[in-house]
Amino acid sequence: MMDTESEYRSPSPLRNNSEEPSGARRGFLGSSTACLVGDFPSSARILGWKRHQLSNVWARNLDRVNVLGNHRHGHTGCVNALSWAQDGELLISSGDDQDIRVWRIDPSTDSSEYPLSCQSVIHTGHTHNVFNAQMLPHSTQIATVSGDKQVRVFDVGEAVGRSPTGSEMTYTTNEACKRVLRCHTGRTKRIVTEDSPDLFLTVAEDGTVRQHDLRTSHVCGGHRCPPPLVKLPHDLSTIALSPLTPYQFVVGGESPFAHLYDRRHIGRYLWEEWGMSPATADATTCVRKFSRHSRAPGEPKGGEHITGARMSTWNGHEVRCAECCLSPANQWLIPAFNSDAVYLYSTKDEPGNSERFKKLSVLAPNVKLRKRAGGLGVGTESTVINIDDDSGDRDEREDLTIDAEEQDSVPVIYPRARFAGHCNVRTIKDVNFLGPYDEYVTSGSDDGNFFLWNKISGELVDILEGDGSVVNVIEGHPTLPLAAVSGIDTTVKLFAPSRGRPEFSRLEQATTIVKNNAHTSRRGLRSGDGMAIAHLLLRYRALTSLGSHEEEEDDDAVQCVNQ
Repeated sequence: MMDTESEYRSPSPLRNNSEEPSGARRGFLGSSTACLVGDFPSSARILGWKRHQLSNVWARNLDRVNVLGNHRHGHTGCVNALSWAQDGELLISSGDDQDIRVWRIDPSTDSSEYPLSCQSVIHTGHTHNVFNAQMLPHSTQIATVSGDKQVRVFDVGEAVGRSPTGSEMTYTTNEACKRVLRCHTGRTKRIVTEDSPDLFLTVAEDGTVRQHDLRTSHVCGGHRCPPPLVKLPHDLSTIALSPLTPYQFVVGGESPFAHLYDRRHIGRYLWEEWGMSPATADATTCVRKFSRHSRAPGEPKGGEHITGARMSTWNGHEVRCAECCLSPANQWLIPAFNSDAVYLYSTKDEPGNSERFKKLSVLAPNVKLRKRAGGLGVGTESTVINIDDDSGDRDEREDLTIDAEEQDSVPVIYPRARFAGHCNVRTIKDVNFLGPYDEYVTSGSDDGNFFLWNKISGELVDILEGDGSVVNVIEGHPTLPLAAVSGIDTTVKLFAPSRGRPEFSRLEQATTIVKNNAHTSRRGLRSGDGMAIAHLLLRYRALTSLGSHEEEEDDDAVQCVNQ
């Protein structure tokens, strides 16, 4: 990600640019299609060549290239939700102000290299923070989830087009909202879409995963909602769906385990349907669980929280958890555990096999990085920062295998790699992959930065300032070397490859940043002022503020830093 000696700056593929790109870059930016076809007669080879070129571009310096919104224009609260839609032509954002904003690439302006302007604003009608917003594939419908426990669907239609006046078009709830679903009984947290304009999944703090089919209708309440796909005895915060194996999904929440489910084996809650208490073990088929080997230093038993998940879109088997994340080509998953680190799993690994585990977070002794084929490298004298220097905390590291939940027959997968250096105590962070081959792992941090690691080598390749307080969400563009970043600020930042010395890189202070984050994480856990306490406070306030609009608004201020 870093190339401090390079003075190359790629012209933006979003607008005309008089700069002449280099030969390798020229093909990616739109050279003659005939030339491409002549050199690569196979469409698969063309796609592979484009991916390779895009991967090379991702290996260059990243820097901030645009800021969406300001104190007069844009969101008025924290931005919790970001997602690209329509092959990356649209960016959907939402958050504490409960509005959806649709940003569109605007090639008519040269105000920045990546010019996006807000075309439409939709008032959702939600009464609490919006945590996630996704446009359903092959449609103009946007689904949202919120702290008010509702799932709402909006048909934005003309709202995704260009404004005829050049200014924002505003749509009321009555104009845009087509469906309100009240199936969940806890705060709804995340949405994952399928390759369908009508089907999507949601997860909530009531411990359930529900599939919604917009082709059918029902009246919510009185046990008339369709039964959930999954029901667990703890709060759920995140869900990830494998795009290569869409029948599989991973969920995570207030548990030391992320759970992999196979919809081909999901049954019914017959006991509950007959009015009896269901046996959790009989409810559905969990085919794998993902877990760490041990808790973080100072982390109390029972305080585990997987805050995010993503499955790789490249290999389908990699899963990343910090929040929990899955990846497609090799079935990789990445989850992030609250206050600990980001972990990389593979659904193809043998249960209980920990030989492949690597503790990663590699940093160069001098910050000057050099490029090499296939990505970035650090000098041969690179060192590992031991952020787990916990000589006084060895006794506090308990083996997770003693937990009762693992005593069932579901196989447990242990991580392939661990990525550390950031801080995940104050808020619920998403984790993600970046690059056409998911070659980079990224996560936000409580220090206002977001971190990027090389997935294969584990090298910490960059730290970038993405927010004035906390970075929660990072979403890579589906086809361009571009990432949207948001957090506590009311603005959305765009990052892309740039030339020269990047203004917003903090890699030179990496050693200090990593050590400070490790100290903050441990202090937060030991003092009890971490996410667990904040979560209890939110629950208490939610219970005591029922029916009071004033207190609901007050809740939003707290949820802003806790999602």
